[in-house]
Amino acid sequence: MFGPYGEHRPSNSVTPCSRSWERSRWEWRVGDPGDPAAGVTAFLAGFGLGRPGVGPGPDPAVCGATLFISAAAGAVMAAGPLGPPSPVPAVPDVVAVVHGHDGAREAPAEVSSRPWRCGPWERSWTLAEHAEAVDRVRDAIARGDVYQVNLVGHASAAYDGDPGPALQRVTRLPGARYALVLTGGSDLAGTAGGGWAIASASPETLVRVENGVVLTRPIKGTRPATRAGRAQLLASPKERAEHVMIVDLERNDLARVARTGSVEVTELFAVRRWCDLWQAESEVTARLAEDVDLTALLRAVCPGGSVTGAPKLAALRQIADLEPVGRGASMGALGWIDHDKIDLGLTIRTVAVDAERVHLWAGGGITWGSDPEAEVAEADAKAAPLRAALAR
Repeated sequence: MFGPYGEHRPSNSVTPCSRSWERSRWEWRVGDPGDPAAGVTAFLAGFGLGRPGVGPGPDPAVCGATLFISAAAGAVMAAGPLGPPSPVPAVPDVVAVVHGHDGAREAPAEVSSRPWRCGPWERSWTLAEHAEAVDRVRDAIARGDVYQVNLVGHASAAYDGDPGPALQRVTRLPGARYALVLTGGSDLAGTAGGGWAIASASPETLVRVENGVVLTRPIKGTRPATRAGRAQLLASPKERAEHVMIVDLERNDLARVARTGSVEVTELFAVRRWCDLWQAESEVTARLAEDVDLTALLRAVCPGGSVTGAPKLAALRQIADLEPVGRGASMGALGWIDHDKIDLGLTIRTVAVDAERVHLWAGGGITWGSDPEAEVAEADAKAAPLRAALAR
């Protein structure tokens, strides 16, 4: 496989470390015994990872670890309801890959790349069914059951050939802050052996911890990346109200692991670009409380509030009832942990590949002021750059 910057990896996982190899891997699936947050914490702690700047000194043989958490695993961590099964059951719900760089490793022989072809996309629900789900969320808001729910749609397509180059195109989409590919099962060039892959072009920070500071950057609010679209986003009461709701939710999430009185909104409703879309982003920071380990951190922030809604558990109940398939590799977390930091992106703008099909998800936050047709169109606009990257 090749990393997001083109360099060859002797591991089947892409990491921000340019010369690393896979040293150890831990996986967990919904239905497996044990607590996934505690399990991955214990696994990473064995390599001195998971508590930046705390604990034993850095192991010079360990570069760091790639960590993936599915939306379903996040719901388990939050003690929330689970929705339908994932349409990509080959992908585990938690994957932690520790990377080493102690000595040279011989690179495997190059695998010949078969030409890639992506077939027509098939939706897991029709446009009308998606719009009806928006109306059902509005009914739940009217009853007082919930304030906001993030609805996500899924589509998949059959493919032929080596998906590796197509996945790399996904990671190079403009505005991708978390440009990562994670693979498992077997080499991507021959996924008939049970291989799978996740490719992220996510612009959103779920959680970052460094130098005792924990932060999150929720994104909520979208318009076309035109002058008129920017003006519409800044002027929209609906988008601003939707955004501020999630900022308040993230403030509460960080307060669970923060020193008392340290939570701050350091940036509110900044407009930034991802591909051909403007998006509104805020930053919430806090000083991390003493004795907060990775288990507590994951339980506090997973699943991300911007892809659930508010209140979080009530929104998860609506999601479980309304979405026709599971969120799979999307709406979870994917990022990097080393001795100095934890940096996990929220897996929006993310695709997954199994032995037969390529999958993607897209959605948006539903409030009382949502228009069903506009919400369906917004989800399609978010998915369009991913489809284009995969089609080329």
